[in-house]
Amino acid sequence: MCLYEENENLFEIQTGFFVKFTLNEANLMAKNKTNETTGSVTDFINAVADEGKRNDSFAIAELMQQQTGLEPKMWGPAIVGFGSYHYKYDSGHEGDAPLVAFSPRANAISLYMCSFDGREDLLKIFGKYKIAKACIYIKKLSDVDIKVFKQLISDSFEQAKKLHA
Repeated sequence: MCLYEENENLFEIQTGFFVKFTLNEANLMAKNKTNETTGSVTDFINAVADEGKRNDSFAIAELMQQQTGLEPKMWGPAIVGFGSYHYKYDSGHEGDAPLVAFSPRANAISLYMCSFDGREDLLKIFGKYKIAKACIYIKKLSDVDIKVFKQLISDSFEQAKKLHA
């Protein structure tokens, strides 16, 4: 869910993360809203109200850590990410984003994983999910095949590293 503030708009960029644009008379300035923070991943997940989603979030964090070999970090107030890369667009806008990430949202758990060759084949056997732009949404971890999920994480992570090396 996005909150719109007076005179500001939020736009989703290809990675699935939101960029805040502040409009003024002179120009359009972009400010990345999703930055790595020093927040506690454990505290964030412990604050998830729904017990099932909280337990699934701890399990997803562990799976992503196992598949990437990296410690989880908070990105903004509600995204748990692994690794990072720097991007810069022709427009001059630049920032950092996690290589793979997830977020326990109100309606589903959002999985942020880039596309790669073979992804569609894995998604056919992944289980119950929805997809939109750069996000895969699952209701609960028991709805998906864990072995396939591990492969999706690994392949997405490796592709993201190649793309942003």
